[in-house]
Amino acid sequence: MLFNSYIFIFLFLPLALLGWYGLNYAGKYRAASLFLAAMSLWFYAYFNVGYLALIAASIGLNYLLSFLLTRLPDTGLCRRSVLSAGIVLNLGILFYFKYYDFFVENINRAFGADFTLKHILLPLGISFFTFQQLSFVIDRCLGRCRHYPFLDYVTFVTFFPQLIAGPIVLHSELIPQFEDVSRRRFDAASFAGGISLFVLGLAKKVLLADTFALMANYGFSQPYYLDTPATVVTVLAYTFELYFDFSGYSDMAIGLGRMFHIELPVNFDSPYRSHSIKEFWRRWHITLSRFFLNYVYIPLGGSRRGLARTLLNTFLVFLLSGLWHGAAWTYVAWGAMHGILVVCGALLANDRARSETPDGTRSARFRLPAWIKWLGTFTLVSLAWIFFRSPDMDAALRMFQNLAALSNTGKVWDIAAQLQISEIYALRQALEMVSPAYTAYLYMAVMLLLFALAFRLIFRPNAYERTRDGALTSKRCWLLSILFVWCIVSLSHVSTFLYFNF
Repeated sequence: MLFNSYIFIFLFLPLALLGWYGLNYAGKYRAASLFLAAMSLWFYAYFNVGYLALIAASIGLNYLLSFLLTRLPDTGLCRRSVLSAGIVLNLGILFYFKYYDFFVENINRAFGADFTLKHILLPLGISFFTFQQLSFVIDRCLGRCRHYPFLDYVTFVTFFPQLIAGPIVLHSELIPQFEDVSRRRFDAASFAGGISLFVLGLAKKVLLADTFALMANYGFSQPYYLDTPATVVTVLAYTFELYFDFSGYSDMAIGLGRMFHIELPVNFDSPYRSHSIKEFWRRWHITLSRFFLNYVYIPLGGSRRGLARTLLNTFLVFLLSGLWHGAAWTYVAWGAMHGILVVCGALLANDRARSETPDGTRSARFRLPAWIKWLGTFTLVSLAWIFFRSPDMDAALRMFQNLAALSNTGKVWDIAAQLQISEIYALRQALEMVSPAYTAYLYMAVMLLLFALAFRLIFRPNAYERTRDGALTSKRCWLLSILFVWCIVSLSHVSTFLYFNF
């Protein structure tokens, strides 16, 4: 089920809220948790009922491992055995459903084999709920958490706002909130803040991301026919599409959590304001970066084994991050590019540190204006998205060739012409009747206005910052009402969120 759909907004969400608060008001806390878990499973099964068997098996097996730790002797051998079983189980399930065909296809290509591909349909959210449960099993084996009641664990895994595309929530962040009776009471400030975040996230998705997608999809569907300006526009369109799509989803997820008086972790902190690639990853998909830091980077040795090992560990983490996003060499290349950029940044930082004078000052030659740092970071991030979005490596390399060619065939007008959005329907019809030749200029003006708006928004306070106080002034209520109605009218064409594919 999609957050940006009529059935979710007008049926599922009201039923879920009424049942949750109604049962909690009556003091039936276990029934309320059971109801919420059942609604979350309905939300998940709406796409494909067959997915229920997978998530149920995953929950049952991981919970069994946690239960075994309460029965087995508390020895290092037992904990290591359960930890190994948990890692093999979770990564094995993820490998089979997400990477089996990719692995077999490359084996066939490398060795001339003829193993049959299974063409397995990727279950929604498998990367998210697998990592979420893997973190729980690891923490259990390391003695960082206790064994929870089964219903609490099921609610933790299936809580629908974060089930499909994150954020990747830790048990310590969610289960204590479900155990807190005060969290089960209706809170007006939390609910108001939740509505604000949900509507702002919905607007990001419906009004911005889906509009930028019109240009990005057209451009990436024909990389061999684009000139340099059209390629630049295509890459920028996808850069903003992905941001507003995933940022919008994360805002909606946190907003929905607040409606249930549950606080989910922030997943975005205006990443396109970053002045370095390292800073970008402190702001983009924060919970995924946290997972790789705590459960991959630190176990590999982190920064405790010298500079060379630190840089290798960093690169490996980014390589795995790319592979986590998808079973394709384009994602591996995307992760590798970010890894190389972060490693280069670390080397430069190390060189600057060694060049410091005894009083702690640095040479002026290392100081760059903030706007140059921002522009360089934004450009590199946007270029990396070419790998992320392209259907294969050949198409990605062709996009880079287009940028280097410095050609101009006027293809950018075709990109702009994809913006046949309903908001300009009347003006477009009028122009076509009076002076059809000027219609192309209308599309170009709309495209330029969209990019100007996007650049302005990334430097403005983000949705989380705007709704932190939870206050609903009359001005904010009017603005949210207009945005909500605008989004509802625009839902005739419902699109999935990009991170559903991961």
